[in-house]
Amino acid sequence: VSAHTGNDELGAALTGCDVVVIPAGVPRKPGMTRDDLFNTNASIVQTLAKGCAEFCPKAKIAIISNPVNSTVPIAVEAFKAAGVYDPKRIFGVTTLDVVRANKFVADLKGLQTEEVDVPVIGGHSGITILPLLSQ
Repeated sequence: VSAHTGNDELGAALTGCDVVVIPAGVPRKPGMTRDDLFNTNASIVQTLAKGCAEFCPKAKIAIISNPVNSTVPIAVEAFKAAGVYDPKRIFGVTTLDVVRANKFVADLKGLQTEEVDVPVIGGHSGITILPLLSQ
């Protein structure tokens, strides 16, 4: 185990990685719009994705940084620009949407959340998120 900080140590931190999880950025704060969040987190994800494309292009890249439906394409474009893009290696982690849908349905039905499994598709924003309730 080793520790690294800052962009100057990005190569040392990423070289040889098989999996990279990117939770970098800031959470959405009260009064902050999705655009504000995007502007803050986009540059962080872009820097890390460029580093991954250079130093560990075969690693699996899991992006948690919000808004996930906007930060994943940033990483994809960084990998494309470096000529190392593989669609099977970059993905967004959106478990939060599923947890929220499960809680909502469980509360409405008087069930425990462990008894509910609501798949969610679409983006990570109010108008694009779609819980599949027809089952």
